[in-house]
Amino acid sequence: MKNKDLTGFRKEYAMASLDTNKVPADPILLFDRWLDEAIQHALPEPNAMTLATITAEGRPAARVILLKEIDRGRFVFYTNYNSQKGLDLQNNPQAALVFLWLELQRQVRVSGRVEKVSSATSDAYFASRPRQSQIGAAISPQSQPIESRNILDQAFEHMQARTKEQAIKRPTHWGGYHLIPDRIEFWQGRKNRLHDRILYTLEKPSWKIQRLAP
Repeated sequence: MKNKDLTGFRKEYAMASLDTNKVPADPILLFDRWLDEAIQHALPEPNAMTLATITAEGRPAARVILLKEIDRGRFVFYTNYNSQKGLDLQNNPQAALVFLWLELQRQVRVSGRVEKVSSATSDAYFASRPRQSQIGAAISPQSQPIESRNILDQAFEHMQARTKEQAIKRPTHWGGYHLIPDRIEFWQGRKNRLHDRILYTLEKPSWKIQRLAP
């Protein structure tokens, strides 16, 4: 395979700036503002985020998932508890999130402790999902090896037919987590690679705000 020269891909950033004297004392307020702007600009999947965990062997693992809610300053997402990410979080309940809104030349990094949401919260969200998504969550042994796509398709069709007249109950192996942040960094692209980086660190009961070098 021919080597690709990627050194020429370079873009100047100059859309906005960040100032420690002008940001809110609560980082969730700034995050909410940035998320609203990503939605208003009709960015694709504005709630997409990279979730990074650590495996039992100490290996970093990352994947893109969707943020579903911010509840009392906590970042909420849902998954199969037996998936790789679920097992990682069972072993080490610390994780990191990265949001990238490239069109706005912004990213946000969040890290902290992860806990399961209540069963009632998971039940309510599961009930709000499209029926096909409910079936998919129920039949998929997420992250496990399977012999073929046909196994999934057949399991889906079988459950769809079997539960045609029934409400689908949330499987006990599926539900939500919330990440309780203690560090949130906001990154705004600037000219000459001298980007603005504002770090919030939780020092209860308030947040410490610092500027970081790019």
